Amino acid sequence: MADKLIKIAYLYEDLMNTYGDSGDVKILRFLLKREGYDTQIDNISLGDKFDAFDYDFVFFGGGQDFEQTVVAKDLPRHKETLEKYINSGKPMLTICGGYQLMGSYYKTNSGVTIKGLDILPLHTIFKSDKRMIGNTRYMTEWGEVKAFENHSGQTYFDDKNKLHPLGDMISGYGNNPQDHEEGLRYRNFIGSYSHGPLLKNTNVANAVVAMILDWHKQRVGQKEKVAE
Repeated sequence: MADKLIKIAYLYEDLMNTYGDSGDVKILRFLLKREGYDTQIDNISLGDKFDAFDYDFVFFGGGQDFEQTVVAKDLPRHKETLEKYINSGKPMLTICGGYQLMGSYYKTNSGVTIKGLDILPLHTIFKSDKRMIGNTRYMTEWGEVKAFENHSGQTYFDDKNKLHPLGDMISGYGNNPQDHEEGLRYRNFIGSYSHGPLLKNTNVANAVVAMILDWHKQRVGQKEKVAE
């Protein structure tokens, strides 16, 4: 039954899946099954058609510089649908490289600038002298999170009135060494540097499941109205 099927779009699963990021989707599938829902996971990769509003949740994991460069060339095709989806408050989780590509640009170690989608006012600069790696702890609105980070890209918000951090650092680096903040929360969009995966923290996972189910009920209801 359509009302019991959750559809998840996994953007570039074959290219952007470092440090166990696919575990986030597996955890969601487990938790949703516990709630009585089946899950369909679609890998949206190079050249594929994609309408974010066909899905109850969008996930975008991390990748190395080379993979990010490849993905960045294909990604602009989806800017319009993702921008509308994010700004209308639909649930999306991005990790590391996926998080960075939602901003205006990512400047690599070689000085090459990878253009992002420029949906959110942030940018990232690779700094080879500061590898941010290790276990992290930070406090979110849902309680404490424990995770793992491994990145040299330092992310900065360009509009702090619009964007808010996912959490305040207890230990580790998060977005950058200066701000002592981890990730991004904008409406129901979450960006994070937390691998491990992030959603092994069930407090965050349960919050994301609630977002998914709320949007799913709206989406199914809209379809039923159209069918009448």
